[in-house]
Amino acid sequence: MRIGIDIGGTHTDGVLIAGTRLVAAAKAPTNHDNLLESISAVLQAILTDQDPARVQTLNLSTTLTTNAIVTGRIDPVGMLVVGGPGIAAKHYRIGEHFHLIYGSLDHLGTETSALDEQDLEEAINACCEQGVKCFGVASKFSPRNPAHEDRIREELGDRADFVSLGHLISGQLNFGRRIHTVYYNSAVWRTFRAFAGALAASLQGFDLQAEVNILKADGGAVPLTRAMDAPVQSIFSGPAASVMGILATCTADADLLMLDIGGTTSDIALFAGGEPLLEREGIAIEGRPTLVRAIRVESIGIGGDSLIHLDGAEVKTGPQRLGPCMATGGSAPSLMDALNVLGLADFGQTERSREGLEALAAQHHLEARTLAQAAVDAALNAIAAKIETLVRMVNSKPVYTIHEILEDREITPKKLIVIGGPAAVFKELLAARLGMEVIVPPLHGVANAIGAALARATSHLALTANTSRGQLSAPMLGIFRAIPRGFSLQDAIDEARRLLKADLEQAGVTIAAEEIQITQADAFNMVDGSYTSGKNIRVVAQVRPAVVARLELDAAAVPVRFAGQS
Repeated sequence: MRIGIDIGGTHTDGVLIAGTRLVAAAKAPTNHDNLLESISAVLQAILTDQDPARVQTLNLSTTLTTNAIVTGRIDPVGMLVVGGPGIAAKHYRIGEHFHLIYGSLDHLGTETSALDEQDLEEAINACCEQGVKCFGVASKFSPRNPAHEDRIREELGDRADFVSLGHLISGQLNFGRRIHTVYYNSAVWRTFRAFAGALAASLQGFDLQAEVNILKADGGAVPLTRAMDAPVQSIFSGPAASVMGILATCTADADLLMLDIGGTTSDIALFAGGEPLLEREGIAIEGRPTLVRAIRVESIGIGGDSLIHLDGAEVKTGPQRLGPCMATGGSAPSLMDALNVLGLADFGQTERSREGLEALAAQHHLEARTLAQAAVDAALNAIAAKIETLVRMVNSKPVYTIHEILEDREITPKKLIVIGGPAAVFKELLAARLGMEVIVPPLHGVANAIGAALARATSHLALTANTSRGQLSAPMLGIFRAIPRGFSLQDAIDEARRLLKADLEQAGVTIAAEEIQITQADAFNMVDGSYTSGKNIRVVAQVRPAVVARLELDAAAVPVRFAGQS
């Protein structure tokens, strides 16, 4: 059996799945001050009358790291950055404790200037005097030679609680993205560690001995123990769970759109030939590009609890949220209240929705139904504009799916799949506004949790080999070793497969060899004077995101239980 839990901005959803059959499903309000309370509530609901010993896997998608960054509840990070020639590292300055350390490597990883030990010691002392205990370390070209980063970690010693090293974050050479990534990874580490520890203790209370995984932004799962070293990978795992939920519950074999309508925001994703699109280089966090691989998802501040307000004579919906809709005890009218007033929904205490809309309408000399219709139209227009922009942007540059790059083909979605609690209410509205077929899956209300439950473990690595120097590196695994001069591209491909498989097995994940894809395999001759001196080889291997099973869809057989209710 598998458990999937999705911690959303408004609700926490949980499902229990046996093979391809849904056994139980539950929802609970998300308590952002105590996420474990919400997790425990849905676990209690879905494990009622079940044997916890049968649960082998628990996959969790969480807003924890995203919320920590958005709300500023992150640790200060001492950034120790080694630049050298080329684009100046100062252009990537981030955080309040950013220090440049003199030293440099060339593009092959050869040290051209040694680290300035005095620079390093002064920077570490400055951070420690200001109470900084988490550090991010990035050296230009460290994926080719980690010596400078390793030396800095050695010098930090027990003065640091946690250190993120750039070469372990990614095998890519993008220096600016690597700086941003190690910063955010260290900034959320303490928050994530505290959550992971409390989660482990909480699960023991349910007699669960399951393998616990966290969903990554690329839609794959990673063991909780590994996520402790790279918590930034869990950012935006909620939208990734939505996409995996589509793969687990729908027939996705054409160009199509996904809309996940939540209480606070809605997420939009585009599928090309049934494959989700991937931010191949990495997503941006707070506008800063990183090396965090992620499924391409656009968010918009429109949800069931989006605030209705007027800007002069213009009626607007969202992006603000002042709590739940009035129908469930909120203090200000929201989109769901407008749907109640128009008779399109029958949610909660509809009389409170009517009273709230009437009061707001009276302030602006409007009728309540007129205001409600304008609010719904504003939400639909915002969603339509976001979809149009996404499709246009995607078609303006090369597109990567989780499987491969698509070239010379325009993506033209004709179908929209809508999930989330209010999905059914929006079906006809969206069909009329967008002029396309709209589908609401039977289990739309818990699709995210289903996607989390059925997501398989994934990983990737980049391997480079320089036969002229007789060197091989797989930076994300910390592997740097010698190779013979006759090392070939096929040797590199075989080694990449072997290393990735062994690394997953070390984490307790067994994967078939054929599931490992080679997404890049290049070899270039290196010339020294008039002679070929060797080859520069680069291979990228991945286990792509996928679901382990397609769910049997029988929504009537398993009602969604609201935690705390019978």
